[in-house]
Amino acid sequence: MAWLRLLRVEQRVERDLAGQLKFWGLNNAQFDVLAHVGAAEGITQQELADSLLVTKGNVAQLLDRMERRGLIERRSQGRTNRLFLTDEGRWTFAEVVPAHEALIDERLSVLSEEEQKQLFELLRRLDRALE
Repeated sequence: MAWLRLLRVEQRVERDLAGQLKFWGLNNAQFDVLAHVGAAEGITQQELADSLLVTKGNVAQLLDRMERRGLIERRSQGRTNRLFLTDEGRWTFAEVVPAHEALIDERLSVLSEEEQKQLFELLRRLDRALE
């Protein structure tokens, strides 16, 4: 039953977050890319794919769309592409990430700070056991 409850909570929060992202014309996958590149500009496409748990081919298609939209740019370094936010990407990152975090904080606010710490520790322990 715990698994089903965890899944239900995740689905509800994801639905709320997806609705919020529509305001900026983003979907969840694009937000993930924006957040990862914004937090570590210069990351390679392979590093991004690894951190998103997708293939390099899947991330390439997503990057194509985001590049056409003017949010990210690829800079070749030999046979490797490094990823950077454009000015528009930086502006979007600065707007979207704090709003995204605020919504998550709001959803978790039904738990006390101590309960949130306990939840984090339990999920971390479970995550590590499943590696």
